[in-house]
Amino acid sequence: MANVKEYSVEEKLSSLMNLQRIDSKLDEIAILKGELPMEVKDLEDVIQGLTARVTRCEEEINGINEFIDQKKAIIDEAKRLLEKYEKQSENVKNNREYEALNKEIEMQTLEMRLAEKHIKDAQEEIQEKARALEGHRKELAAKDTNLKHKKGELEKIIAETEKEEGEFRAMSASAREKVDLRLLASYERIRKSYKNGLAVVPVLRDACGGCYNAIPPQRQSEVGQRKKVLVCENCGRILVDEELVNPKP
Repeated sequence: MANVKEYSVEEKLSSLMNLQRIDSKLDEIAILKGELPMEVKDLEDVIQGLTARVTRCEEEINGINEFIDQKKAIIDEAKRLLEKYEKQSENVKNNREYEALNKEIEMQTLEMRLAEKHIKDAQEEIQEKARALEGHRKELAAKDTNLKHKKGELEKIIAETEKEEGEFRAMSASAREKVDLRLLASYERIRKSYKNGLAVVPVLRDACGGCYNAIPPQRQSEVGQRKKVLVCENCGRILVDEELVNPKP
């Protein structure tokens, strides 16, 4: 069975500090990108929603136009029948036929007026839909222009940092393999707790390099001895001495 090397606390802290340096570089690249990735995603979602609204509005307008065409066809048919009944009324033989024709004329006249009212209402609805459609299209065009601008900025940053970011990611993966698993789990948990991603910090000017709370002299001495892993009692970050962060040549 192969011997598993036992690392000293100093070696563990050194490996962890190296990982923190690399991850901090990756954090700097992420800061350079800023909120752009999120802004691009949000704009894409908004554009998708606006596109759906435009499509729905266009479909509704088309549906109303079809409704108007149907009502126009009813009017045309009513006019044709009115013309027919008026000609027939010239040759009626008795009151019964006259009254029957009058009822048909009244019915077709009412049918025509009702269809005309439906057309008028539908045309007003189309005007409202058209105004809404124009608003959606203008907003969509503005969002699309903004998205292209944001994407251009993001793509430029990615192009400038892609190689460097790839190298740091590879270094980070490699560095993680050299860190004690339990210590690595603690490191990852602490990193997620703070926006600046600092899980390992030095003691600087008698204070924690993360939260700047004072570190007692005795604890500073223990940190400097590198014989056990110590954390800040205030923020929970892992403490190292300044020399481990900036080793002398």
